[in-house]
Amino acid sequence: MFKAISTTARLSKSQISRSLPAFSTGSSRYASKDPSSRKEAPKIDTETVIALPEEAKEKQVYDSQICVPTKVDLSPITGVPEEHIRQRRVRIYQPPKNAMQSGTNNIHHWEMEFDTRQRWENPLMGWTSTGDPLSNLKLQFASPNEAIEHCEKNGWVWYLDCPKTEKAYKPKSYGINFSWNRRTRVSTK
Repeated sequence: MFKAISTTARLSKSQISRSLPAFSTGSSRYASKDPSSRKEAPKIDTETVIALPEEAKEKQVYDSQICVPTKVDLSPITGVPEEHIRQRRVRIYQPPKNAMQSGTNNIHHWEMEFDTRQRWENPLMGWTSTGDPLSNLKLQFASPNEAIEHCEKNGWVWYLDCPKTEKAYKPKSYGINFSWNRRTRVSTK
């Protein structure tokens, strides 16, 4: 027994035992790698796998984006008649808060609308009619710069209607009505 223990101790101290890999029950492929650093295989659509090489190339062309380095005037290709584009002004404004509600949910955006054109009353039903295709168009933007950029891209003349700044709210107290000083004292005679 003593011989077995001494032989084992001598082998554990030798250089041979340190150079040999340790015994492991796991796979040797993943022993050295951190499991959190491994990446999953990419998810591939079944249509992509089944598609022919020509179809895959065509789909890749359709999915790519076209970048235009300069600003382009889109007004000739929009389909809106010329008289509705060149002689119009666009108002960019921030909508006011609804008087019926106290919340401020729908006022954190900017809107764009066109100036109104001629309207007439329909003789049959009495409805108001117009021949203007842009009269009911209202677009919403996150900032006025986005709205200005959109107007310039379409060749529209615009003006910015900035909201009035609110006055600083001065809190009032009900107890001031009953305070006794010269500034607030009112004669009852």
